[in-house]
Amino acid sequence: MDAQSYNTALTELRTVRDAIKKARTELAKLEADRNKKIVQLASYEKAKADRIAPAAGLGVADVVALAPALTPDSLAGNDAPQPSVPEPSTARAAADPAPPSPQPGAAAPAMAAAAARSAPPPVPARAAVPEPPTATEAPRNLPAIPAGTIGDAWFAHTSGLASTRPNFTQQARSTVFLDTDAGVLVHRNQTHRLDLASRSAADILTAVFHTVPEGVERIYITAGDPWHSDADHHPYLRDAVAAWLNAPTPGWRTDTGRGRDRMAGHFVHARNPVGRYQRDNSDHHVEIRSVGEWFDLDGDDPATVRDAFVLLWQALRRHWNDAVLMGSPSQTGRDLWTRTIPTRGQHADGFPVLSEELRGLLHATAGQGRNELLTPPRVPEQLPQLVEYDRTFAYAKHTWKSPVGTPRRITAPTFAAWSQKEQMRALYGCGHWQVRVTVPDTWDHVGLLPAPAPGDRAWHYPATPGITFTTWAGGPEIHTALANPIQPWKVEILDGILWEDGKPLDDWAKKLKETWSNLSAQAHFQGDAQQARAAHLASRAVRSILLYGIGSFAQRPRMVTGTTPRTAERDVPPGAEIIGFDDELITWQKPTGFARDPNAHPEWAAAIWSGARAALLTQRHRDDDTYAGALHTPPGSVIAFRTDALYLAHPQNWPYHHQPGDYLLKGHLTGPLPAPTTEEELLTVRNAGRAALSTGQEA
Repeated sequence: MDAQSYNTALTELRTVRDAIKKARTELAKLEADRNKKIVQLASYEKAKADRIAPAAGLGVADVVALAPALTPDSLAGNDAPQPSVPEPSTARAAADPAPPSPQPGAAAPAMAAAAARSAPPPVPARAAVPEPPTATEAPRNLPAIPAGTIGDAWFAHTSGLASTRPNFTQQARSTVFLDTDAGVLVHRNQTHRLDLASRSAADILTAVFHTVPEGVERIYITAGDPWHSDADHHPYLRDAVAAWLNAPTPGWRTDTGRGRDRMAGHFVHARNPVGRYQRDNSDHHVEIRSVGEWFDLDGDDPATVRDAFVLLWQALRRHWNDAVLMGSPSQTGRDLWTRTIPTRGQHADGFPVLSEELRGLLHATAGQGRNELLTPPRVPEQLPQLVEYDRTFAYAKHTWKSPVGTPRRITAPTFAAWSQKEQMRALYGCGHWQVRVTVPDTWDHVGLLPAPAPGDRAWHYPATPGITFTTWAGGPEIHTALANPIQPWKVEILDGILWEDGKPLDDWAKKLKETWSNLSAQAHFQGDAQQARAAHLASRAVRSILLYGIGSFAQRPRMVTGTTPRTAERDVPPGAEIIGFDDELITWQKPTGFARDPNAHPEWAAAIWSGARAALLTQRHRDDDTYAGALHTPPGSVIAFRTDALYLAHPQNWPYHHQPGDYLLKGHLTGPLPAPTTEEELLTVRNAGRAALSTGQEA
């Protein structure tokens, strides 16, 4: 680009900037007009939120937020509507009002017990359109276990529901791999060139089945993201995806599900959607999926991706002679786990599912990865360096012990009556605890325990000296707060859930870890570059199987996605969230609560997530007789946490032996450089650090 082209482009950029500003101003006026009309409609005595919502293109909760008088009777006893998460796979159980404050009880050194408190049980999830941010957001309160016999009744299993070993063989699905940018299709050992026209779902189905007439049941998109082809005409990616999935497909209709792994309808996801179709007048079913569910690609062609799936299947077959790769890593992970359930011994009858009340409580109070950016003045304005450490295959490190058996309620008086040794044994065991926490007056490091933050399922980590807050946390984090290498925190036990220690995931995880190790070795020693790359991708897929398999145990409330003609907007289900619409159809989603899923074990996911968050703070390396983690760095040197990665201002001499949980140096950027203040800035310097490390320019 020469100077003239540069100046011309700058002029064009300013024009675009002005157009965006004008469009935003016009949008704000339209939204204000819409909100005004909603308030006017609310003055009609027979007005109903579920009638107004689809006409406004909003959810019922959003309409109620604008006109509280329209609150349906079913919601009248709950808090004001909360915003929903952006993806249907992460729907939540709504938080309850704050329970009464606990009364102080007896205390042991570094911890004290307090009387139990009561609160109504978690209410079913409900969807809402995200509201515009306000200057001040109300704090989010977590639910509690009701006092007395009502709460005690939660401590049981769901009748007739347990995880048991399957007595059938999973059927493999004929699969093809398609690059929609290049029009390259790989089917078994053959490569074809396709004309995909507009890259719509209809064009893809037509082209694929013209080339491979029979038997294909799964189409993996390896490049092109065709569901984003019209993204410029939609305000959000999910709107573009929904429009792409719901566009007409002559000769096909939306699949309604079949078989033991019944999955009905399309799955609207901004990055990795799933289109499910069934041929008219036929039992032929096919899915269009993104291979991004399994691993990230870097220009890899469909043949390399096919080889990765073949290597993955072969490697899994060494441990499971009936292993089948299902549509997603989470489905595959859970299916493989069920095939490790013992046929003899203590758990031969399976693993019972918790009561719906306890599952709802865990869903609302057990977060996943720690994601936190620390900004000035908590860190220096100018950083000497930015160093990224990523815990290798992190969750695999925390599957050796998991909760089993019927849970016990440990009230504050019960806990206070125990000896300190009994208390510490319980906190080191498999438990989930409601606690009141006080940060030491002289604390000058990062926060240790998650606390509810404003926003849907949001968490933060208070570290202000002397502050007190109430939250829920798992045993590993509580133990870290009490026995950290800097200074013990004061933790008051208000209530708790305690299980027996067991190993329901140990065999499954060991097999996956061995599979990962073997594929990683192939990637390192393989002489053929394409096969080495395929082995690397396959090893990443094993990571996804374990990671998303664990996540699937959490069993969040399900979402149903559907469409309704614009001419029949009254038929949009009450309580549904409008996620998109065009001239013909309204696209909506609605939570359906917890299904009777025999493999729902949120207690396992919660325990692993708690252990992983604790290991970001401190982790012992027995073979090296040393420790690693954020608490083993100087105050002010931790820049960010991102799930299982740690960003520091100084490099550390932590051991790395290619084992799950080890801290791998993944990026190193020398400074001085400004401390990132937004996630976007963090990701920018992270990517620069990775590039610098890979080229040897970090020092």
